[in-house]
Amino acid sequence: MSEQVVATPELLEEWIFDKGRAEVLLAEQDGRPVGFALFFHNFSTFLGRAGIYLEDLFVRPEARGRGAGKALLRELARLALERGCGRLEWGCLDWNAPSIAFYRARGAVPMEDWTTYRLTGESLRRMAGEQTGGAARRALLRVRGASSEQAS
Repeated sequence: MSEQVVATPELLEEWIFDKGRAEVLLAEQDGRPVGFALFFHNFSTFLGRAGIYLEDLFVRPEARGRGAGKALLRELARLALERGCGRLEWGCLDWNAPSIAFYRARGAVPMEDWTTYRLTGESLRRMAGEQTGGAARRALLRVRGASSEQAS
């Protein structure tokens, strides 16, 4: 999967620190960083409140089994409650059996009725460039108009 990574230190600094689009918790053992949890807020219309989405939980292989992952999840759960969030959720690759077992042991349950969809690259550009016509365009303009009226 490393061939799919295009993130650079500069991009991470820009989006996490400069733009504040995500937050990071670090786990340390013996004064050394051994893991991190990168997360951001999402929103549930079902719950009517924000949640926390855990984008990435990583613990160095040599540090696994010593409590860093548990500590990171525990702190995320604490933050979710402190911030009034309705849930903490994340995705996990279907083949990642050790992680699935780790999450289930913490009480997490898979959302078996849901499928994640994604637009990236060319499909994202194509979608952004699609022409909106007729009623859909008028509805979009009404939504934009209502938002800008409420802001003034």
